Amino acid sequence: MSGKSGPGARAILAIMLGALASPASAADQALVDAAKKEGSVTWYTTLIINQFTRPASEAFEKKYGIKVDYVRADPNDIGLRISNEAKAGRVQADLFDSFGLPALVRAGFVEKWIPDTAKRLPRQYWDRNNYWAASNIYVLTPGFNTELIKKGTEPKTFEDLLDPKWRGKMVWSSRLTASGAPGFVGAALTEMGERKGLDYLQKLSAQKIVNVDAASRQIMDQIIAGEYSMGLQMFNHHAVISAGQGAPSAWIPMEPATVVLNVVQMTSNSPHPNAGKLLFDFLESEEAQKIFRDADYIPVDPAVPPREPTLRPDDGKFRARYFNPDELDAAMPKWQELYLKIFR
Repeated sequence: MSGKSGPGARAILAIMLGALASPASAADQALVDAAKKEGSVTWYTTLIINQFTRPASEAFEKKYGIKVDYVRADPNDIGLRISNEAKAGRVQADLFDSFGLPALVRAGFVEKWIPDTAKRLPRQYWDRNNYWAASNIYVLTPGFNTELIKKGTEPKTFEDLLDPKWRGKMVWSSRLTASGAPGFVGAALTEMGERKGLDYLQKLSAQKIVNVDAASRQIMDQIIAGEYSMGLQMFNHHAVISAGQGAPSAWIPMEPATVVLNVVQMTSNSPHPNAGKLLFDFLESEEAQKIFRDADYIPVDPAVPPREPTLRPDDGKFRARYFNPDELDAAMPKWQELYLKIFR
């Protein structure tokens, strides 16, 4: 058989390739058509309404003519709401985002589906079992008040935090989450190993870190107000947003930074499953990733850097440890226990 291919062979090949490609295109259009028939979609979100949710919803509505109804709540509240609605047989949300709620997966309240747009992203950003895909990331590092701590004198490493001059000047959230003290405990153990990590945490407890029952954003605001000099497990993009508004705030690329994923998931037995899938697909698209960027969140698309490129570990050239929802779910009970034992 000759290795050469003439015009006829090339035409046949083009037809074959077109036939292979057409089902994907048809499926995409079928999803759009089915979503439009449903007419609306309900989204439970942890993202800030004015910052991202509203502009993203407006872009989706303009693109597809499908109304987005959104409800904003903290991750634990979203999990409880979805669980209660599912048990009562009155599912309201079609999709939701959070740090990940594996308990809902185990209970059967999450549909096994993620869009192909997510699978173009780096492998760490989507679940092998297709229960979640990341829409953006949160990078947790120390944040500080630049009027109370002169730039250049801030601690650069975990060991620097043990310097007696920082005793009583640090704060963190006492909430049992990755963005609270347990997240820092986990970062230390993961970086140093069990024995050295526990020894380090015992030494750190002598620094009298202030425990505050508040979200990390609220604590960063207190740091900016001068109530504390420095906070651990702060969202680095919060420090940048506030600095851009003239606040005395900055963050420290202390290695390894903790990175947690904000993930999107589909609810089982939802009232608008096709519209939910279409919105999920949109949130993973380059168009929506640019909306994340413009809203000062940190996108997951490597082709869409944040407005302040140094915020993202790969772009800022600092080392980070990424924790996906399943890893956090497995490790958090131990981290919480150690935090309560050592620091409370």
